[in-house]
Amino acid sequence: MIALPTDTVYGLVVDPKRSGAAARLARAKGRHVEVPVQVLVSGMDQALALGEWSLSAIQGARVLWPGAATIVVPRLRGLALDLGGDSSTIGIRWPAHVLAARLCELFGPVAATSANIHGEAPLETAAEVARTFADEVAVVLDGGPCRDAASTVVDLTSGTPRILREGSMSEAAIRDAFGDC
Repeated sequence: MIALPTDTVYGLVVDPKRSGAAARLARAKGRHVEVPVQVLVSGMDQALALGEWSLSAIQGARVLWPGAATIVVPRLRGLALDLGGDSSTIGIRWPAHVLAARLCELFGPVAATSANIHGEAPLETAAEVARTFADEVAVVLDGGPCRDAASTVVDLTSGTPRILREGSMSEAAIRDAFGDC
């Protein structure tokens, strides 16, 4: 597990192709493994390889990404990733931070969750992340302070966009990209 900055908050990331990936993130945060984690990608090509995307979902993602929107779509059939939660869907985000995007470009999509103990505020600096998760993370990439809210999560699995979690991207931006939520 490593920690890295994104355009919103610091995150904890693991290889989602490894068995136990979601459990490792859940254990570090002190939460249940049933809470799904998102996948960070380096661009649309990686995103399209993970989910079943409608044309309108692709068009909306191109408006919002890279950026602070996690988009939930049906998971590509047969895609074996350990993300916790519902294995029929996948939350995907292309972050607008050079370190996060570059990591995904070099190593492929990563399972990610905010770097914080469950129920507490996200940690804002690499030093805070290193202290809190000293026994869990191998490396903390320092990208300076991250003081934004987590990403906005929008569910596109039912055909009608629905905001699952309000975050740093405004509802107006989501509505402009996908229509009424």
